[in-house]
Amino acid sequence: EVQLVESGGALVQPGESLRLSCAASGFTFSGYWMYWVRQAPGKGLEWVSAISPGGAKRYADFVKGRFSISRDNARATLYLQLNGLEPEDTAMYYCARDQAGTLRGQGTQVTVAS
Repeated sequence: EVQLVESGGALVQPGESLRLSCAASGFTFSGYWMYWVRQAPGKGLEWVSAISPGGAKRYADFVKGRFSISRDNARATLYLQLNGLEPEDTAMYYCARDQAGTLRGQGTQVTVAS
């Protein structure tokens, strides 16, 4: 059974940083592209970032160099470093095995407020 468990979300002030983690199990993590998606209150799922099995990275335009995706295949863990957080980044963040977020974890809440 595929399991994705996110952690690391918190309430932070604008400009601060967070590191999200996602522990994966139930499939060969090292063989898959992995994704971060998010859902802001009242909005649909939005793709944030992706990383290939070999470490090639992709980001949505709104990231603007603030976020960094990485992975540890030996630990089957996906990461998302969030820097320069803005109130507009407030959302539930999910790791997913597909870009649409169809197969995703339960999410971790990031709230950015002063």
